Amino acid sequence: MPVEGHLEIRTSSSGRTVRPLDAARLTVGSASTNDVVVDDSSVSRVHALFECLGSAWFIEDLGSRNGTYVNGQRITGRRAVRVDDEVRMGLVRIVLRGVAGSVGTLTAVIDEPPVLTPRERDVLVALCQPLLAGDPFTEPASIREVAARLVVSDAAVKQHLANLYVKFGMIEGDRRRVRLANAALSTGAVNLGDLGEAS
Repeated sequence: MPVEGHLEIRTSSSGRTVRPLDAARLTVGSASTNDVVVDDSSVSRVHALFECLGSAWFIEDLGSRNGTYVNGQRITGRRAVRVDDEVRMGLVRIVLRGVAGSVGTLTAVIDEPPVLTPRERDVLVALCQPLLAGDPFTEPASIREVAARLVVSDAAVKQHLANLYVKFGMIEGDRRRVRLANAALSTGAVNLGDLGEAS
């Protein structure tokens, strides 16, 4: 399969280095047996795995001591990585660059997702969680279900949803929760990897 792009790696000791994505699976860690060797004491011997599935790149933490973070959020399973996402392993920062197909094949031009706060993103993921079942008539989670999943009040969820409706341009109209869930998935604000990680 064709593999393109590169990882931009920044460490405190060696500054910026570039590693081409020349395989569909790349282990990252401090041990010399990794595909991407990072000489930093905050990185575990075998820290994480970058893997290309279809046209998208994913990262998975391999039981590292200091964890793996994508855009500031610690991951616990496999997580999709998009162009310009920042992956942090200990004190090392890695950015995916130059991968044209990392957001999947599109049949039409779509809007970019709006900028979300981490909590707004949590609400969106919880809202879309039932859609992972794949049934065509599955409804997104209710306000109460989202509140229970995130251990917050119904009022807090309603406030986040109000902000999300504005950000996604859904000021009025019926079935806004359903439309918001569809927009979150179609714009890539939430993807199936996120839903699988949150389940």
